[in-house]
Amino acid sequence: MTHTLHRHGRYEDLASDFIVTAMPARGFNDRDALPKLKQFLRTALKYRPVNLGNSIKGAQHRSSRALSPMVHWRRDSAADPQSVIAEVDRPTTVSAVFDNAEAVQRLVAELVELDLGLSVNIASVPDKAVECCDGAGLVRHSVEYSLGFRGQTERLPDDATLQLTTMCGHGMIASGFARKMTDWVRSGRRTPEEASRYLARFCVCGSFNPARARRIFEQAAKGE
Repeated sequence: MTHTLHRHGRYEDLASDFIVTAMPARGFNDRDALPKLKQFLRTALKYRPVNLGNSIKGAQHRSSRALSPMVHWRRDSAADPQSVIAEVDRPTTVSAVFDNAEAVQRLVAELVELDLGLSVNIASVPDKAVECCDGAGLVRHSVEYSLGFRGQTERLPDDATLQLTTMCGHGMIASGFARKMTDWVRSGRRTPEEASRYLARFCVCGSFNPARARRIFEQAAKGE
């Protein structure tokens, strides 16, 4: 079960949200996987991903080990994708997040030529993922669907908060924090860009989409 499966939102919004992951199989092709995982990330970086991640060491937007409560507001918030690549030191799952289908199609086409021998997964709405495969001359191997939320859904957070928190499939972004950032954007205390970076720091694996989060915050600021 992929942790990127249950992203919440409207089709129109999810259609520009892509997570491409690569991983070796333990005991099968993991011994020589390190250079291949690094090559995947370097190749993905050419197509301008909005996030890059290593599920063990972290993503290009990171939280701080400093204990000062002010560190999150005053530090350098620039993304650091090169550190993500350099820190791949054991077999793991790596990922690249995109906000447009064309970039993913071009990445998949190059990965076909590289033939790294890794398992590659595209998480998006099914028809958009199929388009990316078709453009690279591939036939989709398999597909997983999310059936949405069931049960006492009235106890879930509001729709905008769910759209933000479900972009971290490991549940590392708290609903209260997402609502706080939404309120701060509405009141003008933070810009949508700043708020999206703050949330991205807590998604260790890097599947969070800051570009999509920015759009959600912009809509919230308009009262939509």
